[in-house]
Order: sequence, then structure tokens, then C-alpha cells
Amino acid sequence: MLCSRGERGKRVSIPLESALAVHRFGLGARPGELSAASADARGWLIAQLDATAQQPVALDGTAFRSAGARVAELLAFRQMVQQQKALGQSANPAFDPTLQRMAQNKADQQELVSELEARYALGVTTDKPFLERLVWFWSNHFTVSAQKFDVKPYVGAFEREAIRPHVTGTFSDMLLAVTRHPAMLLYLDNAQSIGPGSPAGLRSGKGLNENLGRELMELHTLGVDGGYTQADVIAMAKILTGWTLGDDNGFAFRPNWHEPGAVVLRGKTYDGGENAGVAALADLARDPATARHVAKQFATGFIADDPPSESVARLERVFNDTGGDLKALASAAVKDSAAWKPENAKMRSPVEYVTASLRLVGWPHDGDDREKQMRGALGASRMMGEVPLSAPSPKGWPMQSSAWSGPDALLNRIAWARALGNHIPFGVDALAMADETLGPLLRADTRGGMRACSTPGEALALLVSSPEFQRR
Repeated sequence: MLCSRGERGKRVSIPLESALAVHRFGLGARPGELSAASADARGWLIAQLDATAQQPVALDGTAFRSAGARVAELLAFRQMVQQQKALGQSANPAFDPTLQRMAQNKADQQELVSELEARYALGVTTDKPFLERLVWFWSNHFTVSAQKFDVKPYVGAFEREAIRPHVTGTFSDMLLAVTRHPAMLLYLDNAQSIGPGSPAGLRSGKGLNENLGRELMELHTLGVDGGYTQADVIAMAKILTGWTLGDDNGFAFRPNWHEPGAVVLRGKTYDGGENAGVAALADLARDPATARHVAKQFATGFIADDPPSESVARLERVFNDTGGDLKALASAAVKDSAAWKPENAKMRSPVEYVTASLRLVGWPHDGDDREKQMRGALGASRMMGEVPLSAPSPKGWPMQSSAWSGPDALLNRIAWARALGNHIPFGVDALAMADETLGPLLRADTRGGMRACSTPGEALALLVSSPEFQRR
């Protein structure tokens, strides 16, 4: 244990487990959080799982639109374009598709920035940081990315609608929610996938897109070594034909797009129709290979870059025994002894690093600067190579430390730390801040270096640049 300063300078004992709970499973300590976790660090984490994941709130107070509303707007626009093609400009003289599309693209970009700022603000201020980390993990596992132009308007709604309601529910429910969501249907091109033998396919000559069928098995469920074949990819793609955009919260099943007839997937026959897709997803969710893949991913995210095989096996067993209960999976990770080794082995990703830095100093403040602070945070993580909900591929952002620990990446972090220190008032006691938020994780050489600094800002920059702060 290490003594650290509490309220009004009173020194209090902070157990090592409390610091590990807050930093390894959480998002970095806000003032007072180490003390809150001190009585029962593991219990403090598990208690967060009884709540529902919080929803981000726009900093200007406006409501975020649902995916269903965005799809309705898109379908109305497409209908207007079709009418204009059929009837000419007389269909609607005031309608200019090019101008309307340009205006909508600008609005989409502004709304995306607002979504990301709100997401950052929630991460910085939440009193349930473990629950928020779970949201981030599952959003990355089921990646959709704003880098794909057509998907940009939907990525915020995807996390709000398909991820947050299910992080302590079941894997099968989350899998169905993400697969039906417009963001995923657009990102992996299933919205335009048509069965070659369907009425629409025979009429148009358009055909199957395998992307969603492949990534469902390779990334979302079974894993690359999960025992599926290219024939299974094609079968899954056929089963999902007709799953597209529509009026039911953004989703529709179009029977005339659906490949007719029974399909054999991994040795099991599925009759046609929408229910075939629902049943196939449920079977993938319950497959032992899915339990192994998810357990390895979860252990990598929360325990170590190369997690112990015993830890992975334990999580796999819990997943299988509970039918994919994600609350039970998270609880099992908290109870795993390997997660509590004192070595800070995992590098914080840029978003985690910036979030932890702002939690350290107690930002964002209320008032006019709140939006500026969060926009600055977004710009900082972009400079370091990571933008939330904007991964470069369906694999998502990497979880291994090697992806974020190169020389250029570290220089960018040091630059961020110095900029942060420049915004700290002169009278702040940076060492007290370090004690209160890192506790026993603070190394003696970091403490000594901070004492030698000439200003609080320099001391804070040194703290935020330290290995024990950059790792968790």
C-alpha cells in the first residue's frame, strides 16, 4: 500500500487492488475514485454491472436521431429521386438531389462530431467506468466505421441502439441486434445483397454479397480458426439475403430479395425466410467455437495482450455454462487472479489515454468550454492515430500494446501531456493529484521527477507521460 492525500490533505491508505480496479478495468481515476473503490475493489466493479449502460447526451442538449429516423429520411430521398427520374423536374421543381445531398453530408458530419464529443464526455465523467469500457470493447468487437461514407450517419446510433442495451445481457441478443442494425447492413454491404434465385435477383441480375456472412463468422462469432468453410460463408450470405433497410427501426426483410429454398450451414439445414437468419445467428452465438473466440478476445481486452490459457479457458467455460451471459463473463474476468497482477502490461489506446488524462484533471468543466474541451480530446486521439467508431477495417482497432507504443506514437502522447499541463492553473498540486488518482501505482522515480519540476504544469505533463499512466 501507499499513503496518498485525501480530502483537505488528510493522508489515506489506498490498496493496490483499488488502483488496479480503477485503471485496469475502468477508464482512469477521477478525483476520489480510488477511495470509492478502496473498501472492496472487485465488488465496486461488479456492482456496476447491475446498471444499464448510460447513453451519451449531446453537449448542446439536442437529441440524437435514431437509426430508424435516418433510414426513413434516406428512403424518402431515394423515392424523390426516382420520381424525378420518372416524371422529370415537374415532379418537384424545388428538389435538387445534388444540393440536398451536399447539405445532408454536411449535417451528417456535424452530427457525427457531436456524437463523438458526447461519447468522450460520458467516458470522462461517468461514475461507472467499467460499464463504459464494456461498451467500448463490444463496439470494437462488432466494428462499424464512419470511414465508410454511407455508414457515417449511423455509427453513433449503432452503439446507442445495438451495443449499450446489451452489454450486460446475452451475446445472442447483441449479435442479433448488431446484425439487423442499418449501420452493419450498410458497412458489410448486406443492404444490397440479393439472392441470385430470388424474384429480384432473376429480374435484375444482381446477386449475393458475402461480406456480412464472412465477417459474422470470422470476426464476430467463430473466429478465423472456428471450423467454417467458404461454402459456409456463401450459405450464411444466402440466409441473410433480404435483410436490408426499412421501416422497422431501420430494418426490413424483403422476401422477394431472399434466396429461396433450404440452405445447409455447417451441417444444419435452415428453411427459408427471415426466421432462418434469426435461427442461424442463435446457433452461431451458442457454438463452442464462438465461446473460445469471444473468451480470447475478452481476455486480451481486459487481462493481457497474450492472456494466460487458464484465464481464457475459465472465461470460455463461463460463456458456455451461462449461454453467453455477458454480465457473467465480465464478472468472471474481474474474479480472475491473472487480471490483478501488479505489472501494468497493457498500453492504453489513444482514446483510453486521452480519457484517462481528462479524468485525472476532472474535466470537462461545465460552461462554454465544455464543447471545446471535448473537441480538443477528439483531435488529440486523432493525432495519436485513433478516432472512435472509425476503425480502418472490420477487424476494429487493435487491442495489443505494440500497435500504440511506437516512437512516433509516444512523441504524440508527450506533446499532448505538455499541452494538458499548459492548461493547469499554477496553484494546482500535481503531486497530490498523482497520489489521489494513481495511488500505489505511482513509481518513486516519477514522484521524484515531479518534485523536481519548476511548475505544476510540468509536473502534470511528466505524470501523464509516465509509463504507469500510459499503461494499465
